[in-house]
Amino acid sequence: MSGVSIRVELDAVVAEVGRWGFGYLTTVSDDGRPHLLALTPTAVDGGSPTLRFDAGGGRACRNASTRPHVAVMFPPAPHSDGFSLVLDGTATVDGSFVDVEITSALLHRPAP
Repeated sequence: MSGVSIRVELDAVVAEVGRWGFGYLTTVSDDGRPHLLALTPTAVDGGSPTLRFDAGGGRACRNASTRPHVAVMFPPAPHSDGFSLVLDGTATVDGSFVDVEITSALLHRPAP
């Protein structure tokens, strides 16, 4: 089973994220390059799974304001058997915070 990625149901994402700690919020800069910021998210109460990142109001906020399609990658953790948790989402910026509404999630297979 370790050779394949595993889909995570959206209604399980928030509980799953709580097991991982920090993740890399990935936005896209004006010149098309990725920008990664290591942060620990908090869950936002509401209808769809949403994570809040305190991005400090810097580049990640500027990037997400103009290019809201983002990704979050949680590196392998002791409990994950080498899997990484990867989330795709749509970002909105609220002051220094980036809120990411999760649109898909998977446990990405370990490196060979």
